[in-house]
Amino acid sequence: MSRRPFTPKVVTANALLEGDVVWLTEDDRWTRDMAEAELIEDEAVADDRLLFAIAQPDIVVGAYLADAEASDTGPKPTHFREAFRARGPSNYAHGKQAG
Repeated sequence: MSRRPFTPKVVTANALLEGDVVWLTEDDRWTRDMAEAELIEDEAVADDRLLFAIAQPDIVVGAYLADAEASDTGPKPTHFREAFRARGPSNYAHGKQAG
């Protein structure tokens, strides 16, 4: 069975207290702006960064690697689910949608 080639990823999770979607930055911060996320192009590095995120249960929950691609403004989602998460809650305008 052949394995799919690795594609660029970002580490994403939900902030423990607020529940907001967050992304891991190259300098180990959690941001609510996907454009600031670290775009990871090496599978071993991606695995290490995910382990780093999972080791922070007092800050984030549900960390995973999400497919992303480079853009002029930083990483952007390549899948509908991640684009939806990046926009914020859909039940009413607040947070990212309030502006």
